[in-house]
Amino acid sequence: MDYRILGSGSGSNQLRVPVIGMGTWRTFDTRGEQPTLKNARSLIDTALSQEVSFFDSSPMYGSAEQALGETLRGRREQAIVATKVWASTRAEGQAQVKQALNLFDGFVDVYQIHNMENWLEHLALLEGLKEQGCVRAIGATHYNPAAFHELRKVMKTGRISVIQIPYNPLQREVEKDILPLAADLGLGVIVMRPFGEGSLMRQPPSTQALEPLAPFGVKTWGQALLKWILSDERCHVAIPATTKPQRVIENAAAGNPPWFGPAERDLVAHLATS
Repeated sequence: MDYRILGSGSGSNQLRVPVIGMGTWRTFDTRGEQPTLKNARSLIDTALSQEVSFFDSSPMYGSAEQALGETLRGRREQAIVATKVWASTRAEGQAQVKQALNLFDGFVDVYQIHNMENWLEHLALLEGLKEQGCVRAIGATHYNPAAFHELRKVMKTGRISVIQIPYNPLQREVEKDILPLAADLGLGVIVMRPFGEGSLMRQPPSTQALEPLAPFGVKTWGQALLKWILSDERCHVAIPATTKPQRVIENAAAGNPPWFGPAERDLVAHLATS
């Protein structure tokens, strides 16, 4: 298992190993009419068979954490688990952490402060867990550009080694300040919303329009979007979510070189906005 993707400060991005991971928002929430635990297990089986081993979750995602923990039972060592604390009080955060550690065999690889909620208090909590060996890397996340000023503040403390942000050809706000700062600080970057919460997939370009990307192993629009992200050297992990095992295989293929140059990234951006 390669932890270089997590970042550790001091220019660690020089050791970048870009990978495709998997998000669990909506797709692993097994309540009601959502996909069943059986389907979640099938997704994990397929992911691990494709060397996709980075899984991101949160207590904010309904029963997703529980489903992920259950599907990884007996093979936890094969996965890099990223989850989050999302609570307005320390006591609630402690309860969330206790549950997560129980679900993931007493260890979380990347523990993030979800949407910067009560971040000062939770950061101290996570630092204590890291000292105890229960957490490998501490991170912070936010989806809203209006909160990026606060995210920058946390990044500059030197107390985190990972951030998670939205990034795709329609959401490029992080290019202004967040990604340059992350590169300067040597932080790991996890990219959420690579498909713009599905908006980028509703009207995909034609097969003919994607032909210039074929030499890069791109066969589908989803692969083009994922490779667009990972071709940015400041990004380490993209975490698309899906309910379809076949899509997991398709996504995984986008995590292999060769990577796009500026011309190919410009083409994808043009296709996404035209």
